[in-house]
Amino acid sequence: MFEVLLLSFALAMDAFAVSIGLGVKRKEFDKMLALRAALFFGIFQALMPFIGHMASLGVGSLIESIDHWVAFLLLSLIGGKMLYESFGENTEDEISIITNKVLLILAIATSIDAMAAGFTLNLLYFNPYISMIIIGVVTFLFSFVGVFIGSKGGSFLEDKAEKLGGVVLIGIGVKILVEHTLF
Repeated sequence: MFEVLLLSFALAMDAFAVSIGLGVKRKEFDKMLALRAALFFGIFQALMPFIGHMASLGVGSLIESIDHWVAFLLLSLIGGKMLYESFGENTEDEISIITNKVLLILAIATSIDAMAAGFTLNLLYFNPYISMIIIGVVTFLFSFVGVFIGSKGGSFLEDKAEKLGGVVLIGIGVKILVEHTLF
């Protein structure tokens, strides 16, 4: 359960960072924007691991002997990408009007990594379907709070959230590798 919460936390950091950026665009806290962002990000963060998990079931028997290496590689790449992106420009700086279409595009963009993480759910010793629900709920909460923090001037947290998420994903990958190679 602890690993699933860590994974949920790490995957939610992209959506959290983008939500802060969306909140910064408002002078006051916009509850409807927070709710819309939370719904879009939460649903897609839950849906993408499901797609990844289903794909892993199809190839699981083919890579069973090296699945821990695949999990390590995927989580390390996702974590490294998050770390790299935390030093770059924020996409939401270029967005002037926050429509449902914009939120959909942002939700898909921030959840692609979660699809790759879905490949690793078989290795976490926890029901993968409950894991997906937890990932979605955690992302929903972080996204809602992110819009609030952003509207209160918390833009300095954006890159820190992505950095922390990247480090946690790499850590989970290392843990899976160590557990499956040494124990």
